[in-house]
Amino acid sequence: MPLYEYRCRSCGHQFEALVRNASTPACPDCQGRDVERLLSLFAVSSETTRQANLKSARRQNAKIQRDKQIAEHEAIHHHH
Repeated sequence: MPLYEYRCRSCGHQFEALVRNASTPACPDCQGRDVERLLSLFAVSSETTRQANLKSARRQNAKIQRDKQIAEHEAIHHHH
């Protein structure tokens, strides 16, 4: 069973899935089936791929932090 990386086109979640019989996996976050298989970079190690992975991780972290700040702001203003 091959392990593939996917990105959900609906919600943007990136995940790995074991795939049997060329079936399309569902997104674990939104259960959507509109997913695209990504090119796996695990076998390639270069400065370019390391920088690309770091940039992607920073973008994901920035989004998480922004979402947390928005949630905190809303929570504070809903209490007053």
